[in-house]
Amino acid sequence: MTKKLFLIRHGKSDWADIQLSDFDRPLNARGNKNAPEMAERILKKELVPQLIVSSPALRALFTARHFAQVWGKSTGQIQLELDIYEANATALLKVVNELSDKYDHVALFGHNPGLTDFANYLSDANIYNVPTSGTVLMEFDVNKWSEISFHSGRLIEFDYPKSANED
Repeated sequence: MTKKLFLIRHGKSDWADIQLSDFDRPLNARGNKNAPEMAERILKKELVPQLIVSSPALRALFTARHFAQVWGKSTGQIQLELDIYEANATALLKVVNELSDKYDHVALFGHNPGLTDFANYLSDANIYNVPTSGTVLMEFDVNKWSEISFHSGRLIEFDYPKSANED
């Protein structure tokens, strides 16, 4: 049995309104463009996850909603997890370890630097930085999410908006 985990960084955020708290910053135009494009790439590869879990911070939630719409999922199905916001690898591991085992493929929407550190913690990915709207897909040879731990995963794919220009 295997579990697949997408780590997806929120899209580019809007810094125009300096009155807004970090938590309440929305996506900017590029974020609103890149998120659906990245979701489309995943859809074309038939890698759509069963469950979407997101930080409730606005930019992460809006990114998750873009992905959900492209994937034909209700935005009401997005599971919010406050512990993802400002989380380090240890906190993110706790979130993943507590996922329901009825799901074999989950997408987790969050923030840097935690997300990049977490990808490197879970696998030998050696990713310097997961850019905004970037996606990291990992696979684990486990039956339960609680069995996932340090370097227990394999990096399957690392993709980000500008990678299409690198071919």
